[in-house]
Order: sequence, then structure tokens, then C-alpha cells
Amino acid sequence: MKKFKILFLILNFVILSGCIQTTSFLGPGVTIATTGNVLQAGFQYGANTALKNETGKDVLTHIKDKVDKKNKEKKFHVQLKKLIESRIKTTRQKLLSN
Repeated sequence: MKKFKILFLILNFVILSGCIQTTSFLGPGVTIATTGNVLQAGFQYGANTALKNETGKDVLTHIKDKVDKKNKEKKFHVQLKKLIESRIKTTRQKLLSN
């Protein structure tokens, strides 16, 4: 059974290596080969297709964009915190010097 799974994966890589549009079947194909659960693979393919239709991006690009957005927000908050702390520090120095 393990040899069949390996052969199935190798054949998938060889057959789908030049076809960009059919690589969407690669994930469900691997799911079927590893778990044997066709229903789960069907749901995975359906969810991927729905996400691509809704956002225009594939799953990995969508996740990458969300992570990048969170990182930018985090950097902004850190920079804002530093700015506020420096303003408070200079204001305290001015008040104490008077």
C-alpha cells in the first residue's frame, strides 16, 4: 500500500509538472493518497475553488497576504508606541526643566 502511495505521488508530480491550471488537483490528490478520504479531498478542493473565486487568489497567496498585513500592523503599532514614548519623555523633560 505504501508503494502505491509513493507511485501515485510520483505520477502526479510527473503528469502535473507542466500544467499550472491542474495543480489545484495536487492537494486533494495528496489528501486521497495519504488519508484515503475522498470526501475530505472533495471538500478541500471545493473550499480552494470557492476561495479563489471569491478573492482571486489561491490559498497560499491569500494566507501570505494576511500574514504580511498582520506584520505591517504590528510594525506600525511598535513604531507608534516608540513615537508616543519619545514624545512623553521629551514632554517630561521640558516640564521638569521649568
